[in-house]
Amino acid sequence: QVYLVESGGGSVQSGGSLKLSCAVSLLPIREACMAWFRQAPGKEREGIASIESDGATKYADSVKGRFAASKDNVKNMLYLQMNSLKPEDTGMYYCATSKYPWCSSLSAASEYKNWGPGTQVTVSS
Repeated sequence: QVYLVESGGGSVQSGGSLKLSCAVSLLPIREACMAWFRQAPGKEREGIASIESDGATKYADSVKGRFAASKDNVKNMLYLQMNSLKPEDTGMYYCATSKYPWCSSLSAASEYKNWGPGTQVTVSS
């Protein structure tokens, strides 16, 4: 069964950086759309970044210019470099795969699957 595991979360000060990783098993990400989502307590899950099989990326306005998604097709790893972190970036971060070979809108979480267990990111002011 396809499964994803996130890592790299932690606690940082406002303005700091973190790099998250997502290890993907049994699915060649070179042929898939991958995405990052996050969820803060009491809020809905928010799609923040997606990356097509060819490497093309899209970002939510809330993180554009600060976060960068990338992948290593050989290692079958997905990454999310997060810079200039803000307290509002605090939450659980998840990686997932699209139900299709292409990426759906980041606002359509229901179109994604194989959710990882998540990794916590906490940004203090």
